[in-house]
Amino acid sequence: MDDAYCETPAPAPVPEDTGGPYAECVLCREPTEYPESTKGATLCPVCAWQEAGRTACSG
Repeated sequence: MDDAYCETPAPAPVPEDTGGPYAECVLCREPTEYPESTKGATLCPVCAWQEAGRTACSG
């Protein structure tokens, strides 16, 4: 079995602290560490961890 297939990916780089306002998490609506100007789906640390667990090694 190839162990590299299930390795945990490196975390995405955290953008510099802009002092707010922060983007909402697309799942729970809590503030994230990303500025509002961040494009794409932003996740708070809790939801990001849970989403990573859901998608890790899924077939």
